[in-house]
Amino acid sequence: MANPLRTLQEYGQSVWLDFVSRDLLKSRGLAKLIAEDGLRGVTSNPSIFEKAIGHGDDYDAQIAALQASGDLDPGALFERLAVTDIQNGADALRPIYHQTEGRDGYISIEVSPYLAMDTGRTIEEARRLWREVARENLMVKIPATKPGLPAIRAMIAEGVSINITLLFSQQVYADVAEAYISGLEAFAKKGGDPHRVASVASFFVSRIDTLVDDELDKKIAAATVPAEKTRLQALKGKVAIANAKLAYQLYKKIYSEPRWQRLAQQGAQTQRLLWASTGTKNKAYSDVLYVDELIGPDTVNTIPPPTMDSYRDHGNPRPSLEADVDGAQAVMDALPKAGISIDAVSSKLVEDGVRLFADAADQLYAAVQKKRRTVLGPKLNVMTYKLSDDLQNDVQAALEDWRKEGKVRRLWAADASLWTEADEANWLGWLDIVDKQMKGIAHLQDFADDVKRSGFQDVVLLGMGGSSLGPEVFAETFGAKPGFPNLHVLDSTDPSQIRHFEARIDPARTLFLVSSKSGSTLEPNIFKQYFYERAKQAVGANEAPNRFAAITDPGSSLEKAARTQGFRNVFHGLPSIGGRYSVLSDFGMVPAAAIGIDIQAFLESTAEMMRSCAASAPPLENPGIILGAILGTCQRHGRDKVTILASQGIADFGAWLEQLLAESTGKLGKGIVPVDGEPLGAPAVYGNDRLFAYLCLAADRHEEQEWGVAALEAAGHPVVRITVNDRMQLGQEFFRWEMATAVAGSIIGINPFDQPDVETAKIKTRELTEAFEKGGALPEERAFFEGEGIKLFADPRNEAALKPQATSLTGALKAHFGRIGQGDYAALLAYIERSKAHIDPVQRIRRTIRDRTKAATCVGFGPRFQHSTGQAYKGGPNGGVFLQITCDDPEDLPVPGQSYTFGIVKAAQARGDYDVLAERGRRVLRAHITGNLVAGLATLRRAVEQALQ
Repeated sequence: MANPLRTLQEYGQSVWLDFVSRDLLKSRGLAKLIAEDGLRGVTSNPSIFEKAIGHGDDYDAQIAALQASGDLDPGALFERLAVTDIQNGADALRPIYHQTEGRDGYISIEVSPYLAMDTGRTIEEARRLWREVARENLMVKIPATKPGLPAIRAMIAEGVSINITLLFSQQVYADVAEAYISGLEAFAKKGGDPHRVASVASFFVSRIDTLVDDELDKKIAAATVPAEKTRLQALKGKVAIANAKLAYQLYKKIYSEPRWQRLAQQGAQTQRLLWASTGTKNKAYSDVLYVDELIGPDTVNTIPPPTMDSYRDHGNPRPSLEADVDGAQAVMDALPKAGISIDAVSSKLVEDGVRLFADAADQLYAAVQKKRRTVLGPKLNVMTYKLSDDLQNDVQAALEDWRKEGKVRRLWAADASLWTEADEANWLGWLDIVDKQMKGIAHLQDFADDVKRSGFQDVVLLGMGGSSLGPEVFAETFGAKPGFPNLHVLDSTDPSQIRHFEARIDPARTLFLVSSKSGSTLEPNIFKQYFYERAKQAVGANEAPNRFAAITDPGSSLEKAARTQGFRNVFHGLPSIGGRYSVLSDFGMVPAAAIGIDIQAFLESTAEMMRSCAASAPPLENPGIILGAILGTCQRHGRDKVTILASQGIADFGAWLEQLLAESTGKLGKGIVPVDGEPLGAPAVYGNDRLFAYLCLAADRHEEQEWGVAALEAAGHPVVRITVNDRMQLGQEFFRWEMATAVAGSIIGINPFDQPDVETAKIKTRELTEAFEKGGALPEERAFFEGEGIKLFADPRNEAALKPQATSLTGALKAHFGRIGQGDYAALLAYIERSKAHIDPVQRIRRTIRDRTKAATCVGFGPRFQHSTGQAYKGGPNGGVFLQITCDDPEDLPVPGQSYTFGIVKAAQARGDYDVLAERGRRVLRAHITGNLVAGLATLRRAVEQALQ
C-alpha cells in the first residue's frame, strides 16, 4: 500500500515537518522521515523548541559545555542551542536541497516573536541568524505583520530566503507577495541570482476555523429561525479551507503576470503557499482535514508529528485544492451576511498569533534559564521568599503584567513609559556597565598595579552618598589584600571625624581619591581643599598632585581642576548612571582596585546576575524582576518599611542599599523606607508595615539570626532570603537590587532615577554657608526648651505642638514620640561624629522606640544620610517622626580658602535639612547637646526611655 505522505508529491505538494528536536536529529528520526515519508523540509518555532528543551535532558550536556566556556544569558544560550540544531537539520536536508535545485530541503528558524512589531530589529536579527547558521538551505521566519512586511522585502533584497509566518488574510498575502517580488527585483538589479532565493508564505489554517466557529456558535445560539441556524451551521469547519483555496487562486494569478515572468526568465522561484497549523483543533472534524483538503501543485504542507502519523495511516491524497472553488467563494461570501468579517478575524488571529508565539518564547526562555541556573549552581546567589497569600497573589499578578506587556524588554530598551515618561531613558547606563567595564578593564588593572608598586599605606576616598557608600562596602567587606593599602571613606563634615581620619594616615604615603559625579558637590570639594594642603605640607607643592586622583563625569569642574593641578589619575563615570547606581562603574571599581580586589573575577561574577536579569529572562525566572515585584507590591500593600538584615561579614551592604531604595523611591508622597542596622527583635515588636530582606553570607551564618528570621516568617511577616555564597559574589546583589529598585519604581509609579529633595537640602545648605560668608555668622536661633545640657529647637508649627508638654526634656520627648501612629516610623538624624562611642547610645534609643511603639526606626549620621535616606524622609510619605541630634564642636577645623569652617558647614547642613523637613510638614524636633557629647547622648537616651515607659 502506498504511503499517503509520499503520494502527496505526485500532486506537486511538498511535505515538511512542523517539529524539530535534538533527539529527532540524533536518533536519525529525521533521516527516516526523509527516506520513508518523502519529507522535504522542516519548520521550527519557540513552542516547538520549548517542548524539546524544557521537557527532557537532550540539551543538558551542550548547555553545560557552553556555560563552561563563558556564561550566556537565556536568549543567547537558546540561540546557540537552536543554531546547532538548525545547522544539523540543514545538513541532513542538504541532499534534498540539491536534488530539487533549491526548491525544497529547507529548515526554518524564527526571528524572535518579541520583534514582530519592530522592523529595524527584525532586519538586524534576521541578518544575524542567516550569518550564524551559515547554511544555504536555511529560511528565516518573519511574521506578516505590518512592520514585518518591509523587513521581508529588505531580507529578500539581500538574498536571504524567508518563511513568512502568521498569514491569514488574502489581502495580506497579496502584500507579502509584493514584498517578495519587489525584494527579488532589487536583488536581481544588484546582480544577485534570484534562483538562489526561496520563500514560502505560511497560511495558518486551523486557527481560522477555531475562531470563526466560535463566532458562528454564538450566532447560532442567538438565532431564532431554524433556517438561519442551519445556514450558519453549514459554515462551520469550512472557512479555513475556503480561504486557502481562494488564496491559491490569487497565487496562480500573481505568478502568471508579466512582471513575474520577467523574474522567472532569470531563474526566480515562485513563493509557494505553505499550509501551517494543520493539526485539527476540533475533535468533531477529521484529524487529517487540513491535509486532505489542501493538496495542489507548488504548495507545501508543514505537518505536526501526530497529524503526520494520522495521515500516514489513513490519508486520502487527491487534487483537492482546486476542487469546487466556486463553493469556496460562496462560503467566503456568506461570512459577511452572517455578520462575520474575515478581515477582523484575520487581524485578531495575527494579534493572537504574535502573543501566543511571545508566550511560547517566554516559556522557552524560562526553561533555558532554569537549565542555566542549574549549571551555575553556587556561582549564582539564591533568593527565596515567603509571603502571605494576598501578597503572593498580587506579586504573581505583577509578574504576569510584566510578562504580558514585555516590560523586561522595554526596561532594557530604555522605555521611559515604564515610569513617568520624564528623563528616565537617560539614566539606564547601569544596565550594561558590567560589560563595558570588562571590555575596558585594563585601566583598572593598571591602576591597581600602580597603587601596589607605589607603596601607599592608605587610600582615602573623599566623597558623599553615591560616590562613598559603595566604596565603603568594599572597605568593610573585603579589607586590603596583601601588598595593597587600606581604604578609608570620609563622608562627614564633622570636625572630630575629620581629625580622627587625619590621625590614622600619613599624608606622604596616602593616595586621596576625590569622588564626585558632578564635580560640584560641596563636601568632596572641601575635603579635597583640606587634604591637598596637608599633602603639600607633607611632600611639597610639586609632589602633592601625585597623591590625588579624581573620579568624576567627563567635563566636570572636578576634572578640569584635577587636570589643571596635575592629579595622578582622572577616572570617568558615565553621565547615564546616577550616583546611587554607580557602584559598578569607576566610582566603585577604582577604590576596589586600589585595595587589591580581583576586578576581573568580581565583574565576571556580577555579570552572571546581570545575565540572569537580561531582557530575555522572563519575569518568573528573572531574579531582579521578582524582587522588584515584591518590593513594589509590598509598598502598595502598606508594607513599605524594607528592613535589612545581614550577616556580619556583609553588614555594610545595608548602608549602600539604604540609599538605593530611599533615594530612588521616596518621592511624590510615595516610597519605600529602608531600615538598616536595626537590631533583630522578636516578631511581637514589629508592626504590619514591614518587609524583611535577609542577606546571609554562606560562610557567616549565625544561628540566632537564622532563628530570628524563621520566627518572623512563622509569624506571617513577608521575608526575602538571599544567600551570598561568597563575598566575591556581592556584586550580584548590587545589580539585583538596582534592577529591583527600577522595577519597584515602575510599580509604585515614580521616577527612580531623580532625587529632587536631596537637591532642595543642598540649596538650603548653600544659602546658609553663603550667608555666613557675607555676615560672618549663621542666623540666630531660639531654643524653646533648655535643660540637662540639651536645647530643643523647632519650627513654629512643631514648637506649638510640643511646647505645652516641654516642662522637661522627658515631657517634650514624650509629646514628640507620642505623635507616632500606626504605619509611621521614627528616624534619628545625628549630626555628630560616627564612632562606636556615639553609635551605641543612638542604637539603644532606636531600640527603645521600636520595642515600645512597634514603629520602624532609622538612624542616619549627617550629612551623609542627606544624600541617601534624606530623599525619602522629605519626598516620601509623611510617616516619619524625626529627632535631629546636633552638638557643639569642641574644636572646629578650618576649610582652606574659605571663611567658613567644617563646623559651620555641618551646622548649615543640619539647619538646611531641618528646614526642608519642616517645609514638608514633617514631625521634627532638634535636640542640641551643649556639653560633653557622650554624656549628652546618655542623657537623651534616659529621657527617651522615661518618655516611652
